Amino acid sequence: MTTPLEIMRGIGKQMLEGSPHSRELGMQQVSIERGAAVLKVPYRADLVGDPDTGVIAGGVVTALLDHVCGQAVIAGLDEMSPVATLDLRIDYMRAAEPGMDLFAHAHCYKRTRSIAFVRASAYDHDIADPVATAQAAFMIIGGGGKRMGSNLRPPRRKPVGDAA
Repeated sequence: MTTPLEIMRGIGKQMLEGSPHSRELGMQQVSIERGAAVLKVPYRADLVGDPDTGVIAGGVVTALLDHVCGQAVIAGLDEMSPVATLDLRIDYMRAAEPGMDLFAHAHCYKRTRSIAFVRASAYDHDIADPVATAQAAFMIIGGGGKRMGSNLRPPRRKPVGDAA
């Protein structure tokens, strides 16, 4: 029997391959555990933001952190539900080392019925010396208890002042 975590590992790969942005950046799934994920962007010359230094562009770091946070949230759900980034704060600590692959680790540390909270770090050679850190909040569409593909629209509300 397939476990929810095994399903998530497969879905995580599909999420990366299905997103044109992550596919173009070459994002790869390194690991997924309950409520945590690690992704990687291999170093490539076309991802460099400053040709004089060879440092990967900050937008690549941002995209990697956003994706890894989303995967950590989904990996922490009991049932599949779409998620959306509500808030993503990134603190850049230093430039990534030229020529080094970039990794990001995220951990979903708190979840309510409709919001998940995540912390993440992007790093090259040592997670203890991050390139950037992130704190994020994600909306769990459908409250996290509905299965993917179910009717996720909120119930219709009567207009204010409607007597019916």
